[in-house]
Amino acid sequence: MQIAFHGAAQTVTGSQHLISINGANILLDCGLYQGRRKDAYERNQTFKFDIHSLNAVLLSHAHIDHSGNLPNLVKQGYHGPIYATHVTTHLVDVMLRDAGHIQEADAQFVNKIRARRGQRPIEPLYTIEDAIRVNEFFRPCEFNKSFDVAPGVQAQFVPAGHILGAAAIVLDVEERGRRFRLWFSGDVGRCSLPLVPDPVLPQEADYLIMECTYGHKAHRDPTQAAEELERVVQKTLNRGGKVIIPAFAVGRTQELVYYLHEMMDQGTIPTIPVYVDSPLAVNITDIYQEYPEYFDEEAHAFMSHDKHWSALNFPSLHYTRSVAESKAINDHQGPAIIISASGMAETGRILHHLRNNIMDKRNTILIVSWQAPYTLGRRLADKEQRVKIFGETYTRRAEVVTIGGFSAHAGRDMLLEYAAASRETLKQIFLVHGEPDSGAALQEGLREEKISPVFYPGLHSCVEI
Repeated sequence: MQIAFHGAAQTVTGSQHLISINGANILLDCGLYQGRRKDAYERNQTFKFDIHSLNAVLLSHAHIDHSGNLPNLVKQGYHGPIYATHVTTHLVDVMLRDAGHIQEADAQFVNKIRARRGQRPIEPLYTIEDAIRVNEFFRPCEFNKSFDVAPGVQAQFVPAGHILGAAAIVLDVEERGRRFRLWFSGDVGRCSLPLVPDPVLPQEADYLIMECTYGHKAHRDPTQAAEELERVVQKTLNRGGKVIIPAFAVGRTQELVYYLHEMMDQGTIPTIPVYVDSPLAVNITDIYQEYPEYFDEEAHAFMSHDKHWSALNFPSLHYTRSVAESKAINDHQGPAIIISASGMAETGRILHHLRNNIMDKRNTILIVSWQAPYTLGRRLADKEQRVKIFGETYTRRAEVVTIGGFSAHAGRDMLLEYAAASRETLKQIFLVHGEPDSGAALQEGLREEKISPVFYPGLHSCVEI
């Protein structure tokens, strides 16, 4: 068996790992590489393997860095099965359509500039139509049910936590008279996250391909983050303000809604209007609510005592889709909570809410996720006094609060526990989906725990097992 690491190797995005076994080729994930525009465009257009030789694609979960390059794969000739859990296939369909819309809009914007310079127009990385076509190749699967994916290879998806439907991919292989198990973690979730089950630890794995995104950093308990959220909301409401939260549409928005629902039910915060103002987030939440069987036991217990039998709906919660509904939020007087995309405050409706509320000292801008350098979200997290929104400069008077601990990724301690679960059977570990500092830190931690050998493969490198 060979493993070729064609993405998320010594970096975080673009997950693509090619397994060659018994004359078949299986691709684990087909993620979009996200980086500088020119580099990303070329890298995502070019696959470093023969697409027509692929027998199957298996997806760990719906995030774009794990699924977002499927439209290019199909456009360039792959017409085989794409296996994933039921909820993942549904989420990916919605997210790829949104990504296709963004690619078309970005190309249109860039082409206006290129036209002024007399340059030739560029094509979008892929279109909405390209994204829609992927849907016909999905093969939805249940958790914990084995299926044949190639000669001598049985696959199954096991819960990984992280987001709804996320899975580790387990391959049980028979090759040349030997049997072994390859376990691909996907993105490892955390214990005690709302809605999603805790990740299943590797069982009797011989080879482990494991993420190391936070291999250098432990996380606080999610309940501590929820308690801090409660204090921020109470403090803001006491001064009559609004809480404005830039939030990613998948996972983070639903997590916040769940916590706020719980707090209002328990009476720890007053019942006030909560607006989720992001068409994608609303669509994703609809899908979450279609698959309650994927929720964890705590969510089911919560729903059983909720008079609306819903984890993600309550009377003062408003999901807005249309532009008119979004604009109407500006007319609301008095305290409210507004959750809107994008999570780094670079595009989308959140910019309008920030512009309308940033100069009021009663309000709070709440940062609940990592913010990339040079984004508006990072400038707000750094508490800059003057920021530009839509090209105009605004003086920030609103309070800015950052809450760590909401990450859906496992921290260092959980990753060490994850690997240690198969300590007795492991022959090799491959660390992916992490920058060099986190990769080096986790390698050292694993060696200290006497879990080895550990490899941190480079991009397009190939190993023989």
